[in-house]
Amino acid sequence: MTCGCNCAKPADDKAVVIENLQHAFNGESNASAKYAIYAEKARSDGYLAVAALFTAASEAEKLHASRHAAVLKSAGVEAKAEIGTYAGKDIQEMLKDAIAGETEEFTDMYPGFIKNAEACGFTAALASFRGAMEAEKVHAKLYEEALNNLEAWKAERSFYVCPVCGWTEAGAAPEKCPICGVPASKFVEYK
Repeated sequence: MTCGCNCAKPADDKAVVIENLQHAFNGESNASAKYAIYAEKARSDGYLAVAALFTAASEAEKLHASRHAAVLKSAGVEAKAEIGTYAGKDIQEMLKDAIAGETEEFTDMYPGFIKNAEACGFTAALASFRGAMEAEKVHAKLYEEALNNLEAWKAERSFYVCPVCGWTEAGAAPEKCPICGVPASKFVEYK
């Protein structure tokens, strides 16, 4: 029996990719929930730009989860997440936590998931994993910028999120999304 993704691999290879999609869906769903809480705490502490970044990232993570869920659905699997409970910490702790989570995703988790999806030829999962991984790199970079210059991140600042893949840009939307090509006019502003 083959895995159903146009390859000659056994069905258990597809099962690994499905498991990876479930793991990624759960992780992205939790990141979205956590960043929404972090945004509220950052805003109440007077870090308006950090709050806007956490809000934008929360929405981007929600988009990643949605993309993973759609791939799972196309494979006949229901996406499931167990959302943890999160509390806003101090601003530095929240940013360090976000940097660690994003960095783990783009250096370890998604590269492994991509390798498995490539081996099986599961192109829909591959596209979902790659898009999320590239966006996570940007999130980590923005969180690092905020952590390294917190005082400057008290002022209001806008972030733009691609409504398809979750690419996040500071200041202004790019002419087109570097991941999926969506035009700037479709980006959603968060401030």
